Amino acid sequence: MFSGTLFKREMKANVKLLTIFIYILTLYIFMIVYMYNPNSGKGWDDIIKLMPGLMKAAGFTAAGNTLIGAVVTGLYGMIVLMVPVVFSIILGNKLIAGYVDRGSMAYLLATPNKRVKIALTQALCMWVNMGILIVYATTAIIVSSALMHPGRLDIGKLVLINVVIYFLHIAISGICFFASCISNDTKHSLSVGAVIPIVFFLIQMLANMGGKLANLKYFTIFTLFNPNDIISGKSVVLPMIILAAIAIALYGIGIYIFSKKDLSL
Repeated sequence: MFSGTLFKREMKANVKLLTIFIYILTLYIFMIVYMYNPNSGKGWDDIIKLMPGLMKAAGFTAAGNTLIGAVVTGLYGMIVLMVPVVFSIILGNKLIAGYVDRGSMAYLLATPNKRVKIALTQALCMWVNMGILIVYATTAIIVSSALMHPGRLDIGKLVLINVVIYFLHIAISGICFFASCISNDTKHSLSVGAVIPIVFFLIQMLANMGGKLANLKYFTIFTLFNPNDIISGKSVVLPMIILAAIAIALYGIGIYIFSKKDLSL
């Protein structure tokens, strides 16, 4: 159900884009791990107290003075959430709508590959690229922690956090891919595929403020990812099931619509 030739071509075409985002993650990861100081009292907690409202909105929550807590606070409140989201928006827009907009989809459809096969191959490209990005982030945190703070990182919890965040980003990429599948131009694709994830994140920021705004958490997909729950040992099975179901639904419906709609080629 996948085209090996198209997959290889697409992966090669997106190497530069993937490299840029890996570079961005590398800078932030090494900076956050370097900033960790086990002898500084409560670490990030002291910084959060200086601007509690702003820090809470941005997802920076008090997590004690462990290295895993510092990593979660410094990276998983915003950086490892939004950097892959922007990556999904750009790549998702290119994979289907970009081809249609440029007229290149006609060349793909002229091959023996059917629309469903083409769309599934493009979806696989999204999943693999996102997997590379998250695996790289995980590895970079582990390596930098081993170099700068040997023996202090809870690797098991870090890996579990990144497994859950992969499910989250696959679900979010499903929004971007769905928008790409239903659109005949990149402008319309971006108006759906970019706006919805960004609005979800803004809602999450408001929910992070707590109080009466806390109930907004029920209106954003980001609520399904809570790294502090993972650190405390809570089960992540249900959130992963929900995220997987969202991803399957969005990709499945998007591919079905793409396979049936009229294309302006």
